[in-house]
Amino acid sequence: MSKRIAVIGSNSFSGSDFIDLLLLDPENVVIGISRSPEKDPIFLPYKQHQNQKFTFYQLDLNKDMDKIIACLDRLKPEYIVNFAAQSEVAPSWQYPAQWFETNVVALANLTQYLIGVSYLKRYVHISSPEVYGACANNLKEGAPLNPSTPYAASKAAADLFLATLRKNFNFPLITIRATNVYGAHQQLFKIIPRSIINIKKSRVIELHGGGAAVKSYIHIRDISRGELLAMEKGSLGSMYHLAPESGVSVKNLVRMIAQKMGAQFEQAAKPVGERMGQDAAYLLDASRAKEELGWQPKVSLEDGIQDAIEWIEHNWKKIQNEPLEYVHKA
Repeated sequence: MSKRIAVIGSNSFSGSDFIDLLLLDPENVVIGISRSPEKDPIFLPYKQHQNQKFTFYQLDLNKDMDKIIACLDRLKPEYIVNFAAQSEVAPSWQYPAQWFETNVVALANLTQYLIGVSYLKRYVHISSPEVYGACANNLKEGAPLNPSTPYAASKAAADLFLATLRKNFNFPLITIRATNVYGAHQQLFKIIPRSIINIKKSRVIELHGGGAAVKSYIHIRDISRGELLAMEKGSLGSMYHLAPESGVSVKNLVRMIAQKMGAQFEQAAKPVGERMGQDAAYLLDASRAKEELGWQPKVSLEDGIQDAIEWIEHNWKKIQNEPLEYVHKA
């Protein structure tokens, strides 16, 4: 049966892959909302679909709330999945007010309106494990919040606000906290594509804190599948962790990339100072998603890295001239 789904933050890495997954079902009617124009198709996998049931709207949560609400009221989506956020950690120290404006204030304005609509069955909120601070012991969903950065604090504030809507208005909330997502089509400043590109260009990869931090890398399509399962059959009011069984240090991740590309790790990377607020590990317990949703990650880290390498190789003519640094947009 067809579903009407609105994806906010549709130009994001995770949002665009989620749309790509949705459009595999030709019955789904999908709208994408993002503040920036659609990117080059190499970063938007859903562009491969010649689907007349997808429509994109360039609208900003901070500036165009009335237009966004009008758009939602026209479609009357049964499901809203919100990926939109200021999501980079380091710049959040420079512009904390902007992170709270998008991640908390705009979210509050949107969901306050959605309390009163009759068409919405489920609102899927994409949170972050960074709200926990360092996660070294396979934390479960009820673990206390202990954010270490302005970004993490803004996401924690958003989560707490939405929890009050659920408690007081029975808002149809489902929350997702996924660990370190990666894969083809990812922003080039992220560690995996940036490492691949630097190795191809014979540039040294800088490892903050020597790459000692342990991350739980999980392939984008595994995350999108989990989000879809939660959207379709998750328990209202529940939170679901999506994470692999174990983590890997950033140093060993880059070592794996170098080996796959025939490069010497010792020549490809060097340690540099740690960034402020870096948490030592992100290890989450995903047993609830496995037991309640039947979710399991399917893509191994080795296969996912190989997929990212092949994506960059195939699109090298375009990618080689793209910047590798995060560009902040207010």
